Amino acid sequence: MSPAPRRYLLTGLVLGVLLVLATYGVLYLAGYHIMRHEPSAPPPSEKEKAPLCYVSPTNPDYIRFEPGKDPQGQQLVPVYPTQPPSPGAPPPERAIKYWQSPMDPKYIRDKPGKDYMGHDLIPVYGEVGPPTPKPGVPVKERKIKYWVSPMDPGYVRDKPGKAPCGMDLVPVYEEEGEARAVEGTIAVDPNILQSMGVRTAKVERRSLAHTIRAVGKVLYDERQFSVVNTKINGWVERLYVKATGDPIRKGQSLLSIYSPELVATQQEYLLALKNRRNMEKSPFPELKEGAQRLVEAARQRLIYWDIPAAQVAALENTGTISKTLTLASPVNGIITKRMVTEGQYVKAGMPLLEVADLSTVWVEADIYEYELPWVKVGQHAQMTLQYLPGETFHGNIHYIYPYLSGATRTAKVRLAFANPKLRLKPDMFAQVEIASPQAEPAVAVPAEAILDTGEKQHVFVALGQGRFEPREVKVGRFGDDRYREILAGLEPGEEVVTSAQFLLDSESRFREAISLMLEGKEKEGGKPEGPPAAMPEHKH
Repeated sequence: MSPAPRRYLLTGLVLGVLLVLATYGVLYLAGYHIMRHEPSAPPPSEKEKAPLCYVSPTNPDYIRFEPGKDPQGQQLVPVYPTQPPSPGAPPPERAIKYWQSPMDPKYIRDKPGKDYMGHDLIPVYGEVGPPTPKPGVPVKERKIKYWVSPMDPGYVRDKPGKAPCGMDLVPVYEEEGEARAVEGTIAVDPNILQSMGVRTAKVERRSLAHTIRAVGKVLYDERQFSVVNTKINGWVERLYVKATGDPIRKGQSLLSIYSPELVATQQEYLLALKNRRNMEKSPFPELKEGAQRLVEAARQRLIYWDIPAAQVAALENTGTISKTLTLASPVNGIITKRMVTEGQYVKAGMPLLEVADLSTVWVEADIYEYELPWVKVGQHAQMTLQYLPGETFHGNIHYIYPYLSGATRTAKVRLAFANPKLRLKPDMFAQVEIASPQAEPAVAVPAEAILDTGEKQHVFVALGQGRFEPREVKVGRFGDDRYREILAGLEPGEEVVTSAQFLLDSESRFREAISLMLEGKEKEGGKPEGPPAAMPEHKH
């Protein structure tokens, strides 16, 4: 072969090899593999490539929607969505109830799709169909009460249809068994109860106690308070009590008064006595009786002027007229007020001295209206004073005033305390404490379990399995341990809700309104024309 054809042959071989290599490169870049013995795996779907979020490997609460690092510098780990089963082949024992956002459980739809953050909705499964009835037991058909929007519980209809959001209305069935027997009973899913923070407590029969603390004021014992005065006009000739605050004894002389009327009356009494003696030998009985009446009238006048009987007897025996009248103290005590001086002219009825017995003092304390059932006459009380720290005085409730103060809406309670050493002084302020235990145990519940509407009081009784019954109760007194007495409506051992009652109350009132609406339609004897109006928003 000549050199020219050989050169053409080599050139063609080289070009052919280059063409084969170029073709293989193009096919490789296009995704084809020439030398492969196993079937190629399908390319990953776009859903599998897109993670839902990125989370820290050590802190699950640290979540981001873009790759990066956590505050500790660790690389965030992608979280991929769980692949739902194909629509054509659902699990044989489960059915999809609805579709839910993985990041916002409140975002619910009735078909697959994406939420407002772009994440794929995940299915929530439930039981397939109704439970299988037992052999020989007839199946009881459940009665539909009304139809409601799955997204807006306030949108209610009496027949199937579409909600404003385009979703099919779902039926709400009448409650059966015990829940149906009680008007207003509601049923709540246990998961929702946990998210609502519902707590319950047992109804107990327990002893209640209440301690009343109030500010009191020390006062005089009015039963042992006296005012010294005179019943004749005259001049104070001598004053035996010189200063306010002096202690005195019962019967002690306080002052002497000179009165011309007193002297004239004594003279009349002596003349009457002399006349009676002269008339004793008279043969006329009328004259004797007249003389005796004059003696009695003069003596009675002296007695009415508080002349002591001993001084009257001395006047009869001696015939000596006393120039002054001496006034004595009617009680033991302290001179609290002196309104007269020696030589002063006084008139009949004018107060001269005030005397108080401080061996016993009163203390008046103000208590609130709701505390009145806890106090009674004779109940023990104790008192402390700021100027005697660490010392406690013991007394009793002496009187409960039958009226309230219009300004403070409080009632006054009078307490009596012994004061042998005179350390309790009138007008002092004191701290009063009245411990009031209840005599017999009573049915009681925590005070926060009671819903007070102003006219009635209600509680929610837990019936079990997420069912609650609103019940009216009659309440009594408050206790110190935040328990309140129940007079009627509950029995020991029952369980009441102590938190989140307002949410249950809203649900109960909402269902009651729906029942009233449907009952009204049934009484009308037919369905209204056109679609019924939506229920108004319930405000609680």
